[in-house]
Amino acid sequence: MQRLKIILNPGGMICLCSLLFVSSLMLEAQEGLGGTDLDTLYAREEFRLGVQAYNRFAFNEAILSFEQALSFRPVDPLIMDWLGRAYYRSGMEETALRQWRLSVAAYSPASDDALLLGSRIETVRNRRSLLTILGDGVRYVAAGRYPGRYDTITIFKQPTAVLPLDDGSAWVVAYGSNELVRIDVNGIVRQRQRGPLNGFDRPYDLVRGNDGRLFLSEYRGGRVSVLTSNGEWQSYIGSKGQGNGMFVGPQNLAVDEEGYLYVVDYGNRRISKFDPDGGFILSLGTKSPNFSGFLSPTGIAAQNGRVYAADSVAKRIYVFDRNGTYLGILIQEGLTGPESLRFLPDGRLLVADTNRILLVDPNSAVIQEMGVAGNSRMRIVGAAMDQNGNVLAANFQENEVSVMTRFADMAAGLFVQIDRVVTDNFPKITVELSVQDRLRRPILGLDGRNFLLSEKGYTVAEQQFLGAAYRAETADIAILIERSQRTVGFQDDLAAAVRDIIRSLKGRVVSLISASEQPLKEQADEAHWLQSARGNGASYTSRWRFDLGLRLAATDLLPGEKKRAVVFVGTGSMGDLAFEQYTLSELAAYLANNGIVFHAVMVGGNPADEALQYLCDQTGGQLISLYQPEGIGPVIESIASHPTGSYILSYRSQLPTDFGRAYLPIEAEVYLLERSGRDSTGYFPPLE
Repeated sequence: MQRLKIILNPGGMICLCSLLFVSSLMLEAQEGLGGTDLDTLYAREEFRLGVQAYNRFAFNEAILSFEQALSFRPVDPLIMDWLGRAYYRSGMEETALRQWRLSVAAYSPASDDALLLGSRIETVRNRRSLLTILGDGVRYVAAGRYPGRYDTITIFKQPTAVLPLDDGSAWVVAYGSNELVRIDVNGIVRQRQRGPLNGFDRPYDLVRGNDGRLFLSEYRGGRVSVLTSNGEWQSYIGSKGQGNGMFVGPQNLAVDEEGYLYVVDYGNRRISKFDPDGGFILSLGTKSPNFSGFLSPTGIAAQNGRVYAADSVAKRIYVFDRNGTYLGILIQEGLTGPESLRFLPDGRLLVADTNRILLVDPNSAVIQEMGVAGNSRMRIVGAAMDQNGNVLAANFQENEVSVMTRFADMAAGLFVQIDRVVTDNFPKITVELSVQDRLRRPILGLDGRNFLLSEKGYTVAEQQFLGAAYRAETADIAILIERSQRTVGFQDDLAAAVRDIIRSLKGRVVSLISASEQPLKEQADEAHWLQSARGNGASYTSRWRFDLGLRLAATDLLPGEKKRAVVFVGTGSMGDLAFEQYTLSELAAYLANNGIVFHAVMVGGNPADEALQYLCDQTGGQLISLYQPEGIGPVIESIASHPTGSYILSYRSQLPTDFGRAYLPIEAEVYLLERSGRDSTGYFPPLE
C-alpha cells in the first residue's frame, strides 16, 4: 500500500484541508476497483462514466472511457471485462475476445469471475451463425420431459403428435384423453381444447395451414376437424366411409406450400388430398401397376411438388408428385418402424422411427440418427423441432413428451447476457437481458420462474418479471437507402419500396437514412417520406458509404423496441467504399450482437452482392426483390413476429451506494429444464 505524503506549506504547517480532501477521495476509490492511490481514483471515475455510457447504448463513448480508465489501472480485470463488453456490443468481436482473455489472466485462475468469463469467451469464439446447424455427428439427448401424469393427477393421456408454436410453447395431441393441451417451456399447461359439444374422437395429428388455421385428424371419428389458430373448433372435413373424401381411421397430416391438405387414410390404405377449403381433389398411394400399395401408411410430408409417405410395416419412405403419380422409393433400408415425418427449415425430414429420431436428406437419401429416446420397446409416434431448437417427441407408450436437446448445448448451457441496467429510479433497478443458446438462437417462452437475480450472492428483494420481447406485436425499423449514382434512375422504385415498407410494417419507422458520402437522416414522417425516399441531386455520389449508413441506421434502433430491423433499399452493388471504416464481419456482429435483423430490398433487377446475403444470413433476414409477385409486404410484416430472447425484470436494491459512487454488482441466473446459464455485471446508482 502506498503511503500518503504530508505536504507542508512554506511556513512548515500541514495543509489539513488538502489532506482531508485527498484522504476522502482515496477512501472512495477503494469501493469497486480497490486501492488507495490517485490513479485508482481517476480510473474509478472514468470507469463510472464508461458504465453509464454503456447503459445509454453509447458504446464508442464507453470504449473511450474504459480505455482511459485502463491507462490509470492497466491490469484491472473488471475494467478489461467491461471494455470487452463494449467492443462486443460495438461489433468488434476479436478485440473483445482479446480484452476478455487479458481479464481472465488478471483474475485468480479458479475464481468465479474467471470461470464465467472463460465460458463467455468460448461461446463467442465458437459461434458462427444464427441459423440452426444440424451437421453430421450432432447428437440430441434427453433434456427433460412433460409427463402426462403427476402423482395422481392426469395431465394428458397417450400423446401422438406435437405442434410447436412461435412463443416456445407447443400443442400436444392427447389421443387417450381426447384433447389438445398447450404446454409452455416449463411444462405448465396453458390451455386445453376438447372440440365441439360432442368432443374430439381420438385425435391423432395436428398441422397448421398457410392461413393459420389448424387441422386435426380424428382417428375414431373418421374426420378432420378445422380449428382456429387458437384451437377453437370451426368445422369438419370428411366423414367415415370408403368413398372419395371419406376416411377409415385418418392419422397423419401435411400441408404443402400452396395450402393443400394431405391426410393419411390408414384404414383405406391411401392418402387423400384436399384444397385449402376442404374440397376433395384426389387420392394417391392406392395399388397400381407401378406401385404395390401401402401396407401400413403412417407419416407424411409435402414440399417442392413432392409428397413423402412412410410405411411402418414395409419400413420404407415413398415419393409421389403432387398429382399422385408414384415416383419411387426414397428410403428402403435403415428404418425399423417409421411414423411421423416433418420438414425442417433446411429442407431435411425429421423422422420418428420407433424410439429413434432421424434426419433424412430427401435429395441424397442419407439417414442420420439424431438421438434415441429410451429403449427399443418405446414408441415415438410424432416428433417436431420447437422454436428453441429442441426436438419434442410424443412418446405414446410412456405417456409423456420427451424434450431432446443438442448434447453440446446441454454441456455448455445457456448464453445469458445482461444487456442493460437502468438505475433512474434507484433503488428500483430494471434489468434488460437476453437468453440464447450457443448458436445465437433466442430462447423463447421464459417467465419469472426461470430467472434468479442476486446482489453479492444474496437473492434480490422484490424481483418482478416485467415482460418478454417475443410477445410484442410491433417492431421498430430503420430504412437505409443507397445513394449511389446507379440509383438515380430508380428514384420512383426507391419511393415505391419505402411506401410498401411503411404500409406493411406492424410498428414504426425510427429513421430513414441516406447512405451518401456523409450519411444523413431524412425526414421520415408521413408528409415527407415520398420526397425523402427520392432524395435530391446532392445525395447521389460514387463515394456513397454503406458501412457508415448502416451503423447510423442500426444505432438509431438501440433505445427502442427489441424487435427491430434495418431494411436496406438499393441496387445490390456495394460500391468501392462500402467497408472503408467497418469490415463486413464487424457490421454483421454489430447487428447480431444487438438483436437487429437485416433485410435487403433490391431495385433494378441486377444480382445482389454476396455481402448483402451474408448480412441477411448472419442476422436472420432476407434478400428480396421489389418486383417479386407477392411483393415485399410478407417479409416486412414478418419483422414483428421475428423471435427474440430479450427479457425485462426489476428488483429493489438493498446495497449501500456511497452517495452514488459505489459500483454495485448484480448477477442473473437462468434455468430451463436441465439447462442453465448466468451473467454478472454491475452498475452505478445516480449520484446523490
